[in-house]
Amino acid sequence: MKVILTGATGMVGEGVLFECLQNDTITEVLIIGRRHYATDAPKVKELLVKDFSQMDDHLSLISGYDACFYCAGVSSVGMNEQDYSKATYNLTLSFAQSLLGVNPAMTFIYVSGSRTDSSEKGKVMWARVKGKTENALHNLGFKAEYNFRPALMKASKGQRNVKTIYRVLLPVFNIFMYRTTLTLQEVGRAMIHAVNHGYPKNVLETEDIRKLAQ
Repeated sequence: MKVILTGATGMVGEGVLFECLQNDTITEVLIIGRRHYATDAPKVKELLVKDFSQMDDHLSLISGYDACFYCAGVSSVGMNEQDYSKATYNLTLSFAQSLLGVNPAMTFIYVSGSRTDSSEKGKVMWARVKGKTENALHNLGFKAEYNFRPALMKASKGQRNVKTIYRVLLPVFNIFMYRTTLTLQEVGRAMIHAVNHGYPKNVLETEDIRKLAQ
């Protein structure tokens, strides 16, 4: 299996990358991002782009892949809905459409987050935008499309891109909120299993992700 991965310079993407590198069913990982991710892993290739909406300029480099693990994202803090929609909905959809055009048999997995609003009508701005993004991705026509909604996540050993708040507070959360906590090993493994074996739901909450990772 050949995989495209976004968000490797963030905590979730890096954790998923670690799991991909350890999995024998994956022969190649193409990291697509705006910043270089330093690794000497033989499975890894890298494509640096300034704008995810301009992927049609790189069609020959993004063709021939079986899956995309879309882990890139921005915080909604300090952003209005128009700007957050552009960075989340517009860029993600444009990126996905470019991939689908050259990989019609691809499985696309999008990391949104717990409490994402599928109705697109709730009061929480980021949840509406994420829900709109999930819905649009599902309707594009991929072979399979899954929306992962993890809540709290524990980084894997050796990760460099881990926010301080996770390092400090996650041990406490593990004690009191263990049912909503996943390891990034579980998240990555569940993505791989979704591609290889499928899953009956296209929206996966924490318990679904944990189950699929087994």
